[in-house]
Amino acid sequence: MTETIKVEEAAPGVVVLAFNRPEVANALSTKMGEELRDAWRDLAGRADVRCVVLTGEGKHFQAGADLKERNGMTDEAWAAQHVIFEDMVSAQLNLPVPVIAAVNGAAMGGGCEMTLACDFAYAADTARFGLPEVSLGIMPGLGGTQLLARSVGERRAIEILVSGRPLTAQEALEAGIVNRVVPADQLLAATLETAERIASNAPLSVRALKKVVRKGYGQPLEASMELELGEYYRLFKTADRREGVASFNEKRKPAFRGQ
Repeated sequence: MTETIKVEEAAPGVVVLAFNRPEVANALSTKMGEELRDAWRDLAGRADVRCVVLTGEGKHFQAGADLKERNGMTDEAWAAQHVIFEDMVSAQLNLPVPVIAAVNGAAMGGGCEMTLACDFAYAADTARFGLPEVSLGIMPGLGGTQLLARSVGERRAIEILVSGRPLTAQEALEAGIVNRVVPADQLLAATLETAERIASNAPLSVRALKKVVRKGYGQPLEASMELELGEYYRLFKTADRREGVASFNEKRKPAFRGQ
């Protein structure tokens, strides 16, 4: 039983993980960090999970660290809490299946970093994004600087980070932080439509695609091509590949088993 998050099966193979502290804009507490870390690790071990949607309960996505909890923290307590948050984001990044952010409201600080740690993101037209840590005397420490630069480019990332200026959903779309902006009342439906499409595809192929793009990005082309070919040769020997070709020729829906 979790206190700060919700984990629900939305469709076969699709899990919705939601921040669940709406009374405090879903602020990231120590407890939430622990529960998210454990949830990501649990999901990573489940062969039946094919796609995860990350969203927030209420009108906010996730407004960053709980500064009321942090007020008065010793340096040692702050560092210990951050280790939990580091493990949380690492577990998210290491999930073998795609994670889609459905950003339903404010995604600030750690909330923006967790959006960037997803494989891609859809946003409500009312959503807002920002990394305002510079105004608090700190900086992003959950991958925000590196993930932002990979999403929007070096020059734009520096502008966003050193100004601390929030972005509208449309600005986030134009910058490359999100893939799509939809009306707020259509956000979850639009995200689940994509998640269910992913879940209907061959699961070993989906996992391999995420792996080669994530691991190959930034490597020399020759090395990344070798990574791609290694997965390609592994996949065409699988039962799912035979099922995919057979179902195409038999004009029926494939029944992929992840084998």
